[in-house]
Amino acid sequence: MKSIHDCYTLNNGVQIPCVAFGTYKAAADESTKVIRLAIEAGYRYFDTASFYGTEKYLGEAIRESGIPRSEFFITSKVWKTEMGYEETKEAFARTLDNLGTDYLDQYLIHWPLPTPDYAEWKQLDVDTWKALEEFYKAGKVRSIGLSNFLPHHIENLLEHCEIAPMVDQLEYHPGYAQEAAVQYCKEHDILVQAWSPIGRGRMFGDPLFLELTEKYQVSPAKLCLRFAVQNGVIPLPKSSTAERMKENQDLFSFEISKEDMYRLRTMPQSGWSGEHPDRARVYEGIEKEIRN
Repeated sequence: MKSIHDCYTLNNGVQIPCVAFGTYKAAADESTKVIRLAIEAGYRYFDTASFYGTEKYLGEAIRESGIPRSEFFITSKVWKTEMGYEETKEAFARTLDNLGTDYLDQYLIHWPLPTPDYAEWKQLDVDTWKALEEFYKAGKVRSIGLSNFLPHHIENLLEHCEIAPMVDQLEYHPGYAQEAAVQYCKEHDILVQAWSPIGRGRMFGDPLFLELTEKYQVSPAKLCLRFAVQNGVIPLPKSSTAERMKENQDLFSFEISKEDMYRLRTMPQSGWSGEHPDRARVYEGIEKEIRN
């Protein structure tokens, strides 16, 4: 990979850019401003979700750009409260309407469980996935996948699905590299995407980060994003300034050594959001905000 426009090939043959722009909280001012800046900065792969409330703004920004829809790669997700076969079909229709498009490049199940104590999650996931398979077969979405699914959640789907997932979005950054889940996905030809790829900056004061940012003469954020790219993971960074947007694209002018990659992959847990699909959210020592 030499630029953000270089692509991986999903297990169904679809090309997907190696870096995306995350739109979570990207329209806090209830406008298209930040997303328009991202388009002007060169991003063409945008990650949104019904829960984010940014679908409408993303659609408006793309139309205002004058750039053909076909040049964009758009991902959205069905939220916890929208799961189920019929409910997902209704949610998907709302998403297309919000975005002002007749197809998506990617559609994901946002979380495997509506709540940690939801007993019938296995059947709910299967029913929801059936709807995604139908969208895919009908040509309404070019690829389908998951978000926050761990190996045991994916195993349930693989036992019942006709079409295997193509991607899985996970919280992924140094200090929370989820090695077991990432390895499982690689073994099953499921491409991993990284939400919160810089861990909200909580690792930046770690001695290892201080050492490596000095060694490679890069910012801590750039070190995190390069870490993902070098591991074959698609980072979904977000920013509100044009300068930072462009900085987050400059990931290909340096390479982290094999030794330093191992050091980053095995550093003590840090930067975790407190989110886990099978557990109640952990707030102790973590900012009280809802993520994903």
